[in-house]
Amino acid sequence: DRGKWLLRSKSYYSFGSSLHKILQRFHDSGDAGVTTSHQAAAALEESWIDAGYSSQEEMNQSLAEGKQIIESYVDAVEREPVTAETILIEKMLRLDLGDFVLIGRVDRVDQDADGSVEVIDYKSGRSGVTDEEVGEDLAMNAYQLMLRDKFPGCKVSATIIALRAGAKASAAMTDEQAAEFEAALKELGAEILNRDYEALEPVPKSLCTECDFLLLCKKHPDFELTEQPE
Repeated sequence: DRGKWLLRSKSYYSFGSSLHKILQRFHDSGDAGVTTSHQAAAALEESWIDAGYSSQEEMNQSLAEGKQIIESYVDAVEREPVTAETILIEKMLRLDLGDFVLIGRVDRVDQDADGSVEVIDYKSGRSGVTDEEVGEDLAMNAYQLMLRDKFPGCKVSATIIALRAGAKASAAMTDEQAAEFEAALKELGAEILNRDYEALEPVPKSLCTECDFLLLCKKHPDFELTEQPE
């Protein structure tokens, strides 16, 4: 039954996707329909994704919160305008690492007048962020690696914006850190490519009950969800 493998809609995915779409329009210089906080809030309501919410009340509360987040973000940008040029929005990047290709979609990339490049990632579910967290973030380091390849010789940094808190933090890899990270990715990729998946046995975890692919693990005769750790 093909239908039983369809992923269940999640309200937090819908919430994040709705916000991302408006931020994409706001930073797109060709979109004249979203230039103020009022326009952004109206656009959010028009393009709101309502999948995954347990009730109309929950959805209405999330929409109200989303409007507040978007309005606060746009107002903050208007107070302190972005001086760099936005050169990429919702763009797929790729980097050939030999045995495999690293692929990722960036929310936004800005470039300063001095040529330095900054990848910006919006997080709708985070209540805050620190520079240390950005520096240790796998995805942000991967984005930096891909941008270093795309913009050779340019300084590259990464920024996470925690939309709920209106906070942001940044970090940048040194050349040595970038080389070490690339080597670690290649090692991990080789392990994934060469692993004997047929011999793997599923292990119950606390997140299993929320997993869309739990039925696959239940096919294993020794898998017992009741034995998962607390």
